[in-house]
Amino acid sequence: MNIHDVIRRPIVTEKGVEKKDNQRTLCFEVAVDANKTEIRHAVAALFKVKVDGVRTVNVEGKLRRRGRFSGYRPDWKKAYVRLKAGAKMPEYAEL
Repeated sequence: MNIHDVIRRPIVTEKGVEKKDNQRTLCFEVAVDANKTEIRHAVAALFKVKVDGVRTVNVEGKLRRRGRFSGYRPDWKKAYVRLKAGAKMPEYAEL
């Protein structure tokens, strides 16, 4: 799997930015079928950093309604990637 197929986009929310600043942890939306090893190698290759650990979360799609019609958003996967202590913290704008 290509590294750009594994990592879809960074998640830039208040929680994600706070984790990035305080806990040296990056937050990404990743491919649903990507495993922790693939995510680790993709982040290391893309940002040229050393990864300490990867935690993943499977997020279920929410129920959405438009009048009497209802449906679900697609399920997706989120990854929290913790960097090693000496690694430089990348900025998302550098991509």
